[in-house]
Amino acid sequence: MTENRPEPELYDSLEGQVALVTGANRGLGRQIAANLHDLGATVFAATRSMQHDVPDEWEHLLVDVTQEGEISGAADEIFQSAGRLDIVVNNAGIAEFDSDIVSEPVETIDRTLATNLRGPMLVCKHTVPLLLQTNGGRVVNLSSGMGALAEEQTGGSPAYRVSKTGVNGLTAYLHGEYADEGLLANSVSPGWVRTEMGGEEADRSIEEGAETPTWLCRFQPGSPAGHFWRDREIIEW
Repeated sequence: MTENRPEPELYDSLEGQVALVTGANRGLGRQIAANLHDLGATVFAATRSMQHDVPDEWEHLLVDVTQEGEISGAADEIFQSAGRLDIVVNNAGIAEFDSDIVSEPVETIDRTLATNLRGPMLVCKHTVPLLLQTNGGRVVNLSSGMGALAEEQTGGSPAYRVSKTGVNGLTAYLHGEYADEGLLANSVSPGWVRTEMGGEEADRSIEEGAETPTWLCRFQPGSPAGHFWRDREIIEW
């Protein structure tokens, strides 16, 4: 154990468990979903369009996280077909960089907050009841160092930064509200990853970026929760 990481108990296999991953058709979401599938989980891959390609071995769900009806319908479908839900990965997100708050269009602010913050809140609204039916249900929220209040908030991208600060607030809320009922909620910064969002100059591969989110999905009941993680270490909010 390191000073900054309480040692969790990990599942070696997720056989028999069920995971929902939003934004699962590309980038980090697709890699996390693939990792969970390889660990034995039944993966429900949520995408904004059924035209998006996902492997046949995954269950494909239509979920635009800005549409509450689609989220509610997906939760119902998961319960009807699988009867349980063990893991929710709130990965779906968008970003438009560089503008400061004076120049950032209102449309960008609204769209970013609707997808990156309101979306995960609605996903939790409709999935937490399922997660609480199993001991040690997990919520893994994809956040960013750009939303960390402990880091210098300069360089533009106000809507993206504030949305990720809000995601961390959602994690802290879930922990405060439901930890006593067994829910494990954690935020994670995957780092600067070579995805469509991160760009080709990013210093991490998709596989590297997905490592810690996947690790958090393996936490057994009683493992650390209510934290912000990077590279399997707790970092400041």
